[in-house]
Amino acid sequence: MPSPSDRTGSPQGLLPLVYGSHPDQVADLHLPARPATGRLPLVLFFHGGFWRAAHDRRHTAAFADALARDCDCAVVNVEYRRVGAGGGWPATLTDTARAVDLLPELASRAAPGRIDTGRVVYAGHSAGGHLALWAAARHRLPDGAPGRTDAPAPIRGVLALAPTADLAHADRLGSGRGAVADFLGGSSGQVPARYAAADPSVLGTPAGRTVVVHGTHDEALPIDMARAYTRTTGTTLTEIPHGSHFDVIDPDSTAWPHIAQALGALIGIGKMV
Repeated sequence: MPSPSDRTGSPQGLLPLVYGSHPDQVADLHLPARPATGRLPLVLFFHGGFWRAAHDRRHTAAFADALARDCDCAVVNVEYRRVGAGGGWPATLTDTARAVDLLPELASRAAPGRIDTGRVVYAGHSAGGHLALWAAARHRLPDGAPGRTDAPAPIRGVLALAPTADLAHADRLGSGRGAVADFLGGSSGQVPARYAAADPSVLGTPAGRTVVVHGTHDEALPIDMARAYTRTTGTTLTEIPHGSHFDVIDPDSTAWPHIAQALGALIGIGKMV
């Protein structure tokens, strides 16, 4: 049974944030329970689920809680418009751009004096990992592309967990039963300009430092995709031996110490779990 929620759909006990007028332009702010010695770094986290409306941020709420607790950071679990509920091209991308532009300040206002907006990391899992990589490469988008910005994002980096890092490759594989084509409105041969404006493997190296964490036994997206992306972009890959697609968002999995260590390196915290 879902947790009791307010009008934003946020479980009770979390700080709801609203970054637009659409019901899905909302997020939940997770804070560590123990007092911090200074201001908290901020992680903007995008959930996965093939960019489809059937999957929302509730399935990563426990992950966001654990990340805030174990890494002493503030975590914003971001919702966005998805395919089947007003999302897809270009709304999912413009929501992502709006979220990363507005949510740091909104989170800071919701928790006065607790958040360091100078230490921000974009993070995400699967389709959300794609959005995090894309958000950090908006300065590399073609002119006129939705979400384009002239300057690199002022972030420490990106933590991409089993990301859809190559949209054309994922489409050829038929990942998520045609999820990429549903998201962009066709194959790379049918809508090449959309792939050029949305595919991290085409856009190149994101702003800040990027760490990709991917299981070697990922059943949804092959480890070869992460290997090729990190090799091409010069970013860092942490492989989880025998790890599955969902191990990387499971705080009880063997992947968890690797994820905490990677995030700690990005936000400048030494000792992790």
